[in-house]
Amino acid sequence: MSVMQQNLSVLEPKSKRRKIDSEINSSSSSSSSSSSSSSNNCGHFFVRYGICCNCRSNVERHRGRAFDYLVDGLELSDVAVKVTKRVTTQITCFNDKKLHLVLDLDHTLLHTVMVSNLTKEETYLIGEADSREDLWMFNGGYSSEFLIKLRPYVHEFLKEANEMFSMYVYTMGDRDYANNVLKLIDPEKIYFGHRVITRNESPYIKTLDLVLADECGVVIVDDTPQVWPDHKRNLLEITKYNYFSDKTRRDVKYSKSYAEEKIDEGRNDGSLANILKVIKEVYEGFFSGGVEKELDIDSKDVRLLLHDARRPK
Repeated sequence: MSVMQQNLSVLEPKSKRRKIDSEINSSSSSSSSSSSSSSNNCGHFFVRYGICCNCRSNVERHRGRAFDYLVDGLELSDVAVKVTKRVTTQITCFNDKKLHLVLDLDHTLLHTVMVSNLTKEETYLIGEADSREDLWMFNGGYSSEFLIKLRPYVHEFLKEANEMFSMYVYTMGDRDYANNVLKLIDPEKIYFGHRVITRNESPYIKTLDLVLADECGVVIVDDTPQVWPDHKRNLLEITKYNYFSDKTRRDVKYSKSYAEEKIDEGRNDGSLANILKVIKEVYEGFFSGGVEKELDIDSKDVRLLLHDARRPK
């Protein structure tokens, strides 16, 4: 097994690795007139810590796109990214009959607040954190304590979505925060594995450039559309989940929070349940009529289905 294949083994199962390897070798052979082991002719498709995984030569850092969230120190060339996206989508569709789903964390799946920012009417929650399955307290460092409140229906949503989609988390929180949250909602890494993108990798905007799947097969669920400037057609906007009070916002008139009222968003008729219905429609529309093994993935596109799903019924 080559070093490149060893790195791929972390990313994909064997069937995908073989096809990705074949596609990349095919791409490189057309531009190489001598031995592929020569560093002069190597495309440096997979680079780790500045060393090409194929020819073992030193490669200038930041020549490709970093994918540290999958493998520490890993960079992929433009060709490697393009081929991996296409092959991953094709094999996921054909072998697993799954699409890809990118989920935001804050205000989409949960709401987090600093304990020091709780209102007087909300402080009763501190004593309930150890006894409720939807509420946790954790230490965020620097003596800061946080409460995390799961959105109603989140466990059911993830379980059903996992049957149809290979899922990513994409958050503007940092990696330590994301890891703390995922220990609570996906401790066995059943749903997301290592597919967790944070502001450490993407500090200003969110982009599908970091998602190793073709855009025609990716659905995004997020409460903040403006962070996806280049991928609005892939986006399903979900209602923002605010369980705790938000007195810092000056653009809205303050009203009592769910926590203060001791109520919550609906479960079976709430936002996550409604979003699940939509992504089921998109999934069923994509796979209606079956899929051919050699299907050009551009001939089926979730963006067209999402456009139809957004139309008033």
